[in-house]
Amino acid sequence: MSNKLNKTRRTILLGAAALSTGLAAAGVHAAEPLKVGLIVPMSGPFASTGKQVDAAVKLFMQQNGSTVAGRQVQIILKDDGGVSPDVTKRIAQELVARDKVQVLAGFGLTPLAFAAAPVATQAKVPMIVMNAATSVIPQRSPYIVRSGFTLAQVTAPMAQWAAKNNIKSVVTFVSDYGPGIDAEKVFVKDFTKAGGKIVATLRAPLRNPDYAPFLARVKDAKPDAVFVFVPSGEGAAVLKQFTDRGLAAAGIKLIATGDVLDDDLMPSIGNAALGVVSSHHYSAAHPSPENKAFVAAFAKANKGMRPNFHAVGAYDGMQMLYAALKKTNGDSSGPKLVDAMKGLAWNSVRGPVSIDPATRDIVQTVYIRKAEQVDGGIYNVEFDKVEKFKDPGVE
Repeated sequence: MSNKLNKTRRTILLGAAALSTGLAAAGVHAAEPLKVGLIVPMSGPFASTGKQVDAAVKLFMQQNGSTVAGRQVQIILKDDGGVSPDVTKRIAQELVARDKVQVLAGFGLTPLAFAAAPVATQAKVPMIVMNAATSVIPQRSPYIVRSGFTLAQVTAPMAQWAAKNNIKSVVTFVSDYGPGIDAEKVFVKDFTKAGGKIVATLRAPLRNPDYAPFLARVKDAKPDAVFVFVPSGEGAAVLKQFTDRGLAAAGIKLIATGDVLDDDLMPSIGNAALGVVSSHHYSAAHPSPENKAFVAAFAKANKGMRPNFHAVGAYDGMQMLYAALKKTNGDSSGPKLVDAMKGLAWNSVRGPVSIDPATRDIVQTVYIRKAEQVDGGIYNVEFDKVEKFKDPGVE
């Protein structure tokens, strides 16, 4: 009897071993997690970006689970401080070589995304750019896919709106790095094409900027409006000095991209934001049911914090990753995942979005908004839009 039992046990064990080998050969690795290296500034001048991204990724996984297509998704969060490309590159290299991540994600500013791009190419690891916004970023690596936006994409509609709304002369004032230069070039091109006049183009240093001298020059130039781009986190300083130095009183309008009127920082900007018209791809006041639910869930999970466009870039970056993994049945090889992301389309909390298969960049609605008092707070209220708008590129 015992011999029969032993024989039966051996048969079962051999069968289980064969099944295990067969599953492994078929690429089913249920026990092997998919590691995502999330590189964002959690400290330093752009820490608000990192906190928004981290909160959005956590919320997405809380709502959608940590397992997709048989793979457990593990997030490895790394703080790069937001200012040194060398630090970002080193962190990306360590995540790939030591932690064996299969996806890189995040990237608060353009120089940091540029620094990580060669690492993604060499390791053949998909790199989801959730935040950095210079047009050329996806061209730096065939493994980059963007879930956020580009500055050129949100600037062109602002230039066109200004020209149609009795703004005849403008001074452009931007931060002196990739996205700012993109914004300046696109605004000048589209505004002058529509018959407007550019009085001056001013660029402030990205690090330790003092906006006062530039705003003094704007006031002296007496344009109808000043078009402003500064990165998320700097808008409060610009708007305060714009008011304090009497530009508003002199009748100069301030128009901007949505970075200046970051939803996260609107409570601290306060009344200086009222009446400012901006263009962007997301507002916490976007009236869709999906967004109302997102804003409520985000606030509940983060002590009342209001989500901003960086949070949405991260939330949709995770949406994109999960959808791609479903398409590949859990296969996380770099080329297959990137191919699966090309052409994806979904209804985001910001509105309909898709990934252009040719450029690996996002196509989305860009909204024209005005800062208004709503339910006791100041929000960017959308009143016009350009649908299915691609990055126009920069010549």
